[in-house]
Amino acid sequence: MSRLIKDRAIVDDSFTFVSPDDDGSLTLPTGDALVSLATWQSHRDALLAHPFGKGVKLKADEFAEAIADDLDKLALVAIEFPAFADGRGYSTAYTLRSRYGYKGELRAVGDVFKDTLFYQQRSGFNAFAVRADKNIEDALQALDTFSSPYQGTASDPAPLFRRRLA
Repeated sequence: MSRLIKDRAIVDDSFTFVSPDDDGSLTLPTGDALVSLATWQSHRDALLAHPFGKGVKLKADEFAEAIADDLDKLALVAIEFPAFADGRGYSTAYTLRSRYGYKGELRAVGDVFKDTLFYQQRSGFNAFAVRADKNIEDALQALDTFSSPYQGTASDPAPLFRRRLA
């Protein structure tokens, strides 16, 4: 079982990524299931009937609007970062939290490491699947890189000057 950072703690990942078999059928695990957007769309009814947690993994070029109507049914939305220089996942995360009010687990996956965690957290992520070649304990410390950022965030939109006046 792989480990990840969730809500500022290192935990075991309870989700299993599943994809359709060669014949197009979908075999679900006895436990939480994570699927691609295409699999969610093609096997939605079977996944909704699954008695365990459900999650959808969005690629960088897939948008929050594609799952907006199902967010209340999803325990996890994973957003892929294919490369360090690809920041589209930040926008998707912010949109899920601010526009759609998603309250579940929002997980950064892919090219995720210490230098990205603080900024991903600010855009709404609360879980991080750190790259296998990076130290997860070191990465966890990055969430405390800055104590009081100036700008607002997905979880606290007020900028620092407004927080100081409150």
